[in-house]
Amino acid sequence: MSCPNNIEIERKFLVRDDSYKALATSSIHIRQGYLSRTPNCTIRVRIAESLAFLTIKSKPAPNGFAHYEFEKPISVDEANELLQLALPGIIDKRRWLVPLPPVPCHLSPAPCNLPPVTCNLLVCEVDEFFGDNAGLVMAEVELPSEDTPFVHPDFLGDEVTFDKRYYNSYLSQHPFTTW
Repeated sequence: MSCPNNIEIERKFLVRDDSYKALATSSIHIRQGYLSRTPNCTIRVRIAESLAFLTIKSKPAPNGFAHYEFEKPISVDEANELLQLALPGIIDKRRWLVPLPPVPCHLSPAPCNLPPVTCNLLVCEVDEFFGDNAGLVMAEVELPSEDTPFVHPDFLGDEVTFDKRYYNSYLSQHPFTTW
């Protein structure tokens, strides 16, 4: 899901262990393929269980986490038809949804005798890849702004936000098992 004005701000991390599974509230199976991959944007079709989407996504802004994302719901039948037109390299993964603990907001001046206010109720999406990308487990956290603080659970490893090898569009062309 994108932020207002179709801007998505996300940070990517490798995952250290499978402790995220015990923290997950749900998971979904995702298949996606790319209809176009250019230096400036990708066009992908995704089936997530009984939902499907056509998405146009720009490359991230230089030195930033934000990029433009336009996503349109389509029928699963339409998505299956479009997947037949996809470039080679279908991404197959299971996405685990892990709620992150809230971050206390800093109010100024702090009210007296009131419980702390929390904000930034965020979800960490952990993708466990299959097929040609088997063995890769990566997490993404979508943020409302680039400077939004969030709790880093113990299962998060190295940040790979700026490493293009971990973009799904790259993985569809250069599978993790071939690295």
